[in-house]
Amino acid sequence: MYKLNNIDKLSFIFVLVGALNWGLLGLLNFNLVSTIFGGIPFLARFIYILVGLSAVNIIVFIFRSRKA
Repeated sequence: MYKLNNIDKLSFIFVLVGALNWGLLGLLNFNLVSTIFGGIPFLARFIYILVGLSAVNIIVFIFRSRKA
């Protein structure tokens, strides 16, 4: 079994936040990230970038774990 490092754990958390945000946006038209960080647009954009990079890391994680 592949052992998760801290970056992988953080990636899973960010992807869950992103999925929750998309679910709330689709169901209730409520943007959680903008609500929390709406006053600081750069920070909200940074969170979106982290969610995207985390998704890429999880894709790489899937291929790494198949080889292990």
